[in-house]
Amino acid sequence: MQGFLNLNKPSGMTSHDCVAKVRKLLHLKRVGHGGTLDPAATGVLPIALGKVTRLLQFLRSEKAYHGTVRFGVVTATDDLEGEIVKSTPAPQLTLADIEALLPGFIGKIQQLPPSYSAIQVQGKRLYDLARQGKTVEVPTRNVEVFKIEIIGWRNGDFPEVDLAIACGAGTYIRAIARDLGAALNTGGTLAALTRTESSGFSLKDSLTFEEIEMQLQEKRFSLLAPEVALAHLPKIDILAEDSKKWCQGQRLALERVGKIEEYQADLPLRVYQQEDKFLGIGKLIQSEADLFLAPQIVVNLY
Repeated sequence: MQGFLNLNKPSGMTSHDCVAKVRKLLHLKRVGHGGTLDPAATGVLPIALGKVTRLLQFLRSEKAYHGTVRFGVVTATDDLEGEIVKSTPAPQLTLADIEALLPGFIGKIQQLPPSYSAIQVQGKRLYDLARQGKTVEVPTRNVEVFKIEIIGWRNGDFPEVDLAIACGAGTYIRAIARDLGAALNTGGTLAALTRTESSGFSLKDSLTFEEIEMQLQEKRFSLLAPEVALAHLPKIDILAEDSKKWCQGQRLALERVGKIEEYQADLPLRVYQQEDKFLGIGKLIQSEADLFLAPQIVVNLY
């Protein structure tokens, strides 16, 4: 069994917990996930099974979220899972105040990751260091936020705003909540988070654990084909008689392969056996005067 699973992660489980449960449900050892979600967060968690785990690195990096920011509250973890560091009512805050600052969070920005995160500093996870009471200097990261839209607003002593955020890999929504609260001089923390899109998978097409169990019982469960998640990569076809050689690690001269779809030099290629059979990921290699198609990841072995 190999392919992708678009899991709708429940709250209260780590991404590792979800992988362990999928292993148990499907009786499969080789399972991995793409794009870690915090335990309290819900939504899209791409899961790869079998040899397809090797393809996780080639998934699209874009993600989208629905997040709720609560103002007037500052926590140690930048979400409601952590200890409250400061709580000051902010009834004076208006939606117009927030709207005026949001453009500053769009585009290529620098972001300081939360102290409780999986980022490694000097070989240690930040959340492990934080739990040990150790203070380390965390380097800022360059991230990209494509769009932020306000989709809900509730005023009061601790007002909340609901945001739809589209961003690139490595962006922390908790950090946006924290920094937005700081910019408003009220403090802010992430009160809820749902990932609506990740690596080409969408929430509307995702499956809960309950739905997976039901489909297994009814013998109608199936995985998504690997190439469905890799449709953003250019495609190339090779002849049937060359497929075995390529899958065994041999390079093919470019005249032995079909036309490449809009190929860019920095992108890997989806390799097919004459259009219908996905073989894996390849790359073009220049050798003296010739150009070769070399295997990078093979998922269909002969």
